[in-house]
Amino acid sequence: MTDIRKQLLAAFEAEHREHLQAIRTALDHAGGGEIDLTDVFRRAHSLKGAARAVDLPAVEEVAHQLEALFSQVLDGQQSLDEPTIAAVRQNLDLIEDLVADVLKPPERETAPAPAPVSKPALLEPEPAAPRTDAPAQADAGTGAYLRVATEQIEELSDSMHQLLAELQANEGIDDTLRQIELEVRGLRRSWDQLHAQVNTLGSTAQRGSDGTGSRALPSFAPRLRDFDQGLKALFRRLSALSRDRRQSSWSVEQAARQVRDNIDRVSLVSAETVFGGFGHMVREIARKAGRDVNVRSIGLDIQADRQVLQALKDPVMHLLRNAVSHGIEPPEERFAKGKTERAEVTLELASRGGRLVIAVRDDGRGPNLGRIEEVAIERGLLQPRAAGDPPPMMDQLLSLVFAPGFSTAGEVDRLSGRGMGLSVVAEAARKLQGSVLMRPRYPHGTEILLNVPFTAARQPLLLLEAEERMFGLPSHAVVRLLRLTADSLESVEGRPTARIEIGGQDVIVPVVALAALTGSPNAPLPTEAGHVKAVLVRHGSRSCALAVNTFHDVRTMLVSDIQAVGLNDLVSGTVLLENEMPALVLSPDKLVEHWVKNEGSLAASGLGLARWAPEEERRARTILVVDDSITTRTLEKSILEAQGYEVLLSVDGIDALHVLRSGEAMVDLVIADVEMPRMDGFGLLQAVKNDPRLSTLPVILMTSRADPEDVRKGLDLGASAYITKQKFDQRELLATIGQVL
Repeated sequence: MTDIRKQLLAAFEAEHREHLQAIRTALDHAGGGEIDLTDVFRRAHSLKGAARAVDLPAVEEVAHQLEALFSQVLDGQQSLDEPTIAAVRQNLDLIEDLVADVLKPPERETAPAPAPVSKPALLEPEPAAPRTDAPAQADAGTGAYLRVATEQIEELSDSMHQLLAELQANEGIDDTLRQIELEVRGLRRSWDQLHAQVNTLGSTAQRGSDGTGSRALPSFAPRLRDFDQGLKALFRRLSALSRDRRQSSWSVEQAARQVRDNIDRVSLVSAETVFGGFGHMVREIARKAGRDVNVRSIGLDIQADRQVLQALKDPVMHLLRNAVSHGIEPPEERFAKGKTERAEVTLELASRGGRLVIAVRDDGRGPNLGRIEEVAIERGLLQPRAAGDPPPMMDQLLSLVFAPGFSTAGEVDRLSGRGMGLSVVAEAARKLQGSVLMRPRYPHGTEILLNVPFTAARQPLLLLEAEERMFGLPSHAVVRLLRLTADSLESVEGRPTARIEIGGQDVIVPVVALAALTGSPNAPLPTEAGHVKAVLVRHGSRSCALAVNTFHDVRTMLVSDIQAVGLNDLVSGTVLLENEMPALVLSPDKLVEHWVKNEGSLAASGLGLARWAPEEERRARTILVVDDSITTRTLEKSILEAQGYEVLLSVDGIDALHVLRSGEAMVDLVIADVEMPRMDGFGLLQAVKNDPRLSTLPVILMTSRADPEDVRKGLDLGASAYITKQKFDQRELLATIGQVL
């Protein structure tokens, strides 16, 4: 047996015992109606997949039958009565025996393996032969697995992060040591100059008179020589000590970081363990609400801190439930709008910029901006506007739905609440030093994005100073650091602004003293030598430049969830600096929202926003070019961009699918080569047409394969056009694109 095989079996032994124990415990409570059938079903499903991964077909078959049974129970087609529970228990025992036989085969000839249960009901299995050997263990040489309480892992992780914080604090000692070394180096240079002068003076005296002065000077020569040698020896020892200290500090820090990374990996769990059952629950909610909904879950294999996932469990379920109750229209309303009868709700997890991004999307009504404004006026969050005045900016309105108690629901039931209760979602994101954002989808629907760190304990922070107070700003929200000349600042209604290029557009951005947002409303704009230091932050589509006195550095630090009196939700936590003084960790999103709220007239004028127009008017058509040849990609990109198209590039079909399914860009057309590694153009085309979200996306195949069978195959799979490279003519390509779009 190979080492890999041994390791897999050892891991499977621990996993299968956990699943069996959980299912048995659930069955013990079945009589009282307290059983979580969704969890039991998921465990049977996970057990089946794990058995398949270690190539145990007999175990896989039994687990599959258990999964089928629990599915029938969930759907109401089968009751979980006593005979069924007894059969389930027998098959759990059967799985245990089958695994034990594999992990440690008996030395004697064993009885045939019991036959797997048959469909649709579980049958009593033929009992396995009595076992006389010792309890099952993995083969010698396999890795050992130890169960540790999650609280202990969290304590260990906290201790590790604290150790790193102490090591960072020791950097001050290194700085002091380097300063002493520089001072001694300067002293040595001064002494060398003085020593040369003394030698010169001694030589002059010897050539001069024989007075007492000339005889006294040489008597100091041995003492001066000893001092010189001692100073040189001290300098050498100090230099060596400084080098050793730097090397030791670097080695200890690297070792500590390695330990931290190992601990963090232990603390990470798959999102499947927390969100895996949400699809079924949402379908049940939709069925009871009279909605036909297809629920898609994407990226559940991503791993994150268990604490983070658990903290988001209820908020994400709340968003999914609200997507059904507030977002999805009844079937007759969807039909009247020309939509498919079956609605779609998507839960997607992705890693972007080192952060965990959770998106909940629906293809329903979309945000009702008029109703949001009406409720905001009723609650005093907005001032009534006169007839003919422009409505508030969309981002300003959509941020209001996260206010406590805000609701646009006409009536309240147990499902409604895209407004009511969204403050709970925002609060959960804030506690994790994250953010939440709502935006409409094109052409219809709503998307809510949760952006949080993968781990709850430590955060990369930009440390900065404003009015002699230290603050930390999560580095993920920092677009760039600015050094603006005071003369270049412009004034809008008496407020300083700057013209900054953002996303290819010249945007007028407000320049706000950070101190003015954090407790000193009349704080002036800090300037130094005719310049203003500012950090450009962004929330949604709104940008703001926060002026500060000093930038320090970027550090990964432990963030404690401690609120500061008077700053409310502007503060997401605190960190301890080297001098044991706390620094407040600010929420960039709340800072921008705070400015928007208090500068309503300026915000309504679009300050900090790129030029806005309806999305279908302002969005350039985006084409995804998929080709493994960098030359071909570059050529097609230059041709298409010259015609005003936005162009994305992918190297093969798998890379292209990731771009299309990520939702990061809205693609209007795909131009794909046929012959590519990993996934060719035919495979990409088939995957696109089989995906309900992408099936309407046009695909043009462009390849050197001009065989009529290939052309027919591409068109049969749903290609909008088939262009051969032998006859490549950019006019033909552009004409074809024009016809398709």
